[in-house]
Amino acid sequence: MRVRDLTISYGGEPVLEAVNLTVEEGRFVSLVGPSGSGKSSLLRAVIGLQQPLSGTVETNLARSELGLLFQDDALLPWKTARDNVALGLTFNGTERKQALAEAEAWLARLGLAGFGDRFPRHLSGGQRKRVALAQVLAMKPRLILMDEPFASLDAIVRARVVKDVVALVERERISVLLVTHDLEEALSLSDEVYLLSQGPRAHIIEQYNVPIPRPRDPVQSRMHPAFSPLYERLWADLSREVDHRAEAA
Repeated sequence: MRVRDLTISYGGEPVLEAVNLTVEEGRFVSLVGPSGSGKSSLLRAVIGLQQPLSGTVETNLARSELGLLFQDDALLPWKTARDNVALGLTFNGTERKQALAEAEAWLARLGLAGFGDRFPRHLSGGQRKRVALAQVLAMKPRLILMDEPFASLDAIVRARVVKDVVALVERERISVLLVTHDLEEALSLSDEVYLLSQGPRAHIIEQYNVPIPRPRDPVQSRMHPAFSPLYERLWADLSREVDHRAEAA
C-alpha cells in the first residue's frame, strides 16, 4: 500500500498535507505524532471512508483483503464469540458450518479454545480483544489497519495480546499499519516508524528504520542495543515539534 501526496481537509484548512507513506508486503509500519495531527484521518482515507482533497492511496488489495482493528471492538453483544468471528466469513459466502469451524480454529490459535459459546459480556477486556483479532484474521487479510487497538488494556494483558499479534503477523506475512501514541510500542513492533508534524497541515517529518531482527518478542526487543538510541531520537524529534508549534502559537 502506498500513500502519495495525500492532503485531507475539513473545511478550509488541510489537516494533512502532502503525506507520503509506504507499507510493503509483510512489513509492520507505525504512524506516530501529536494529538490532532490527522493519524486517524489517514486511516479513514486508506479505508475509503474519507475523500482526500488531493493525492492517492494506491493498493492492489480487494476490500476483503483489508482488515480493521480499532480501540473499541465491534463485537455484537447478542452473538457468541464463535458467531462474532464467523460473521465476516458468512457475509463473504462461506457456508455457515465451515465458517463456524474456522472461527473455532482461530479462537483456539489465540488462546480462547472453549470460549466459543461465551457472549462478549462474559469475556474480559483482553479476551474481547482476542475475539476481535480472530474476527479480523479469519478473513485472511493481507493488510491490517490498527488505530490504538491496545490502549484500553492493562499492562499485563496488553503485553500478552501484543505478543500474539506480532507472532501471527510474522507467521502469516501480514502487512500492518498501526496508529499509536505510544513510542515504545511503535518501535518494539515496527520495521518502520513515520513521525507526523503537529497539525494543522501535518506532514511526515521523519522516517525511522528499526533494525531489530525478526522473529521478535515485543518486550525483549526493548533490550536490543538499537532500541534506546532510536527511542531517544524519536522522543527528541516529537518533543521539538510540539515545542516549536507551542512557541509559534
